[in-house]
Amino acid sequence: MLVPILLFDVALVAWSLHLMQQAVEQQEFSLMLAGTLVASAAAAMIVVYFLMGHCLSSLAQFPY
Repeated sequence: MLVPILLFDVALVAWSLHLMQQAVEQQEFSLMLAGTLVASAAAAMIVVYFLMGHCLSSLAQFPY
C-alpha cells in the first residue's frame, strides 16, 4: 500500500513544481499559492500515512 501512496505523492509534488514554474513565468501569485497548497497536501498525506501506520501497528500488538 505504500508504493501507490508514494507514487501519488510524487505526482502531487511534480504538479506543484509545475504550478510554481508557471507562476514564476507568468508572475501569478495565485499559481504560486496553488503550488504551495498542493505541496503541503502531499506532505500532510505522508505524515498522516506514517502516523496511522504507527498507530495501527501499536493496536495490532494488543491481544483480543
